[in-house]
Amino acid sequence: MRGPRKWPTSLAAELLFCSLAFVARAQDAASQIGREVAVPRHLQDGDEYQLVIPQLIAFGEKLFTARWTVQEGAGRPLSKGTANGARLSDPSAPLVFPFNFNRLSGPDANSCSGCHNLPSTGGGGDRVTDVFVLGQRFDFISFDHSDAIATKDALDERGSFVVQQNFANERKTIGMNGSGFIEMLARQMTADLQAIRDTIARGASKALVSKGVSFGTLARTVDGTWDISRVQGLPAPSLASPDASHPPSLVIMPFHQAGAAISLRQFTVNAFNQHHGIQAEERFGLGVDEDGDGFVNELTAADVTAVTLYQATLPVPGRLIPGEPGLAKAVRIGEQHFSDVGCPNCHIPKLPLTNKGWIYSEPNPYNPSGNLRVGDAPLLVVDLTSDELPGPRLKPDAHGVVWVPAFTDLKLHDITTGSTDPRTARSEPARRFRRLLPRQHQIHHP
Repeated sequence: MRGPRKWPTSLAAELLFCSLAFVARAQDAASQIGREVAVPRHLQDGDEYQLVIPQLIAFGEKLFTARWTVQEGAGRPLSKGTANGARLSDPSAPLVFPFNFNRLSGPDANSCSGCHNLPSTGGGGDRVTDVFVLGQRFDFISFDHSDAIATKDALDERGSFVVQQNFANERKTIGMNGSGFIEMLARQMTADLQAIRDTIARGASKALVSKGVSFGTLARTVDGTWDISRVQGLPAPSLASPDASHPPSLVIMPFHQAGAAISLRQFTVNAFNQHHGIQAEERFGLGVDEDGDGFVNELTAADVTAVTLYQATLPVPGRLIPGEPGLAKAVRIGEQHFSDVGCPNCHIPKLPLTNKGWIYSEPNPYNPSGNLRVGDAPLLVVDLTSDELPGPRLKPDAHGVVWVPAFTDLKLHDITTGSTDPRTARSEPARRFRRLLPRQHQIHHP
C-alpha cells in the first residue's frame, strides 16, 4: 500500500489551480457558442496530490455547487438512481425529455447546493427540498395504475400498487456540517468493535462497547459460528456472517437515518447518481457509459476526493445561547427536561475522538467495493482541527481529546409499531451540533 501523500506548496500547485480556474478562457470563443457545462475541466486522477488543501476544497465546492447539464453527463437515460445504477425495469422507455427529471424518483436536482443550502452552502434545506428515499428504485414514479411492470412507475416489488404515502421515505435534506468528525467517530468505534470481536474464542461471548455505547453482545458457538442474536444497533450488512471463517464486519454506517452509507465518499457517489445522473468512474467503470447518456468518466476519483473533502471540512456548527436572560433560562430548563426524560440515553451529548482521531483520511479504510479503497491510491490526510480550514473548528482539550457534541450514539433504534413494521432510525445528531440538520419524525415506508 502506498503511504500518505504530503501536500505540495510549490509554484506547480498554483499553476495547476490556475489552469483549472481559467481553462475555459483559453479555448476559442467561437467554440463555446451553445456550449453550457458547469465544470469545463475536471481533476484528473493524481491532480489531487498536486493541490494544497484549500485549493482542493475549493474545487470540491465547485463540484458541490455545479449546476450539471446534459452536455456533461447529467441524467441517466437507461439507469435507475440506485447505488449500483441498475438498469431500468422498462428499457424501452428511457429517461429522456420530458422524462429526464422527476422530483420523486429522480433525477431531481441540478446541483448538490440546490438542496443543501441553509443557512449556507453545504447545510440543510427547506421542506421543498425533501428527498424521497427509495423512490429511486422506480424508473419514473407516476402512480399510473394502468402499468403492470414492477418498479417502473407504480407497481412495487411485491406486485402492489403504490401511492404517494407509501412509495418512499420522505426525509428532510440534512446538513453536512460537522460530518467529517461524525465519520471519524464511526471509524474509531468500528475499530473498537472489531478488536473485541477478534478476541472472542469458540463457545464464548463478549460485550460490544465503544466510547461508552453498548452494541449488545456478540457470541460464538462451539463450532465457531457467529451468534449475532444479541447484537444491537447495527445495520444488517454489518451483521452478515456466511460461515465461521467470515465474522460479521460490525462496521458502523453513520450516514442516512437507517445506516446506509459507511463514508462521506460512498454517500457522495450514491447521491451524484441518484439526484443528478452523474456517475463516478470508481463505481461505474473507467471509460464506461453505464447510464447510456453518451458520456463516460463523468466524475473522476480525484473529483470525488475533492467534493468529499469539501463536505468533511465544512465549518462545525455550535450552540447559540440567547443573550436575553429569560430565553437563556428557558434553554437551561429545556436542557434539564431533556435529561430528565432520558433523551441522552440515545442522544448522547458528546462522544470523544482520541488518539488523534481527528486526522481525516481519504479513502475510508472500511469503504465497500464500488468506492475508492485503501491501496487503490495514496492516502490524503487532513487535520479537521486545523485553523487552515473554515471555522469554527473543534479543538483537542488538555487531555488530547476532541469532544464531538453530536447528540447521537450512532446506533440504529427500533421505532416500529410491531413485527410487520420495517422502520428503524438512527438517533440522529441533534441540532445543538448539527443545527443545519432539520429532522422530521414523520416516516413513510413502502
